[in-house]
Amino acid sequence: MDEVKMVPVTSWTPDGETKAVVSEEAVIAAISTVFDPEIPVNIYELGLIYAVELAENGDVRVEMTLTAPGCPAAQELPEAVHSAIAAVEGVGNIVVDTVWDPPWDPSRMSEDARLSLNMF
Repeated sequence: MDEVKMVPVTSWTPDGETKAVVSEEAVIAAISTVFDPEIPVNIYELGLIYAVELAENGDVRVEMTLTAPGCPAAQELPEAVHSAIAAVEGVGNIVVDTVWDPPWDPSRMSEDARLSLNMF
């Protein structure tokens, strides 16, 4: 697998460079490095990420779900998402909320995920 490079986007003012600006693409790239331990597809492509919200100050809020309420990775995956996002330059506070509504189903998977799992 190719390594994802996190390239910070910075703002410039007449006084020079300011704090890195967090982009949605960088946060999604970071989240895409997290895999469900039982499924060989990243959680973003699986459709487990319902929302990514970015604040101007670099704070990030993510709503995610799991494939099932009894998922054995229920504690690890949100922590892994938090850690992955924390590696993005410029990120402030991070909140990862696990939600159950709407429930996840395979229709949320990307086409690439379906092909990887032979679910046509």
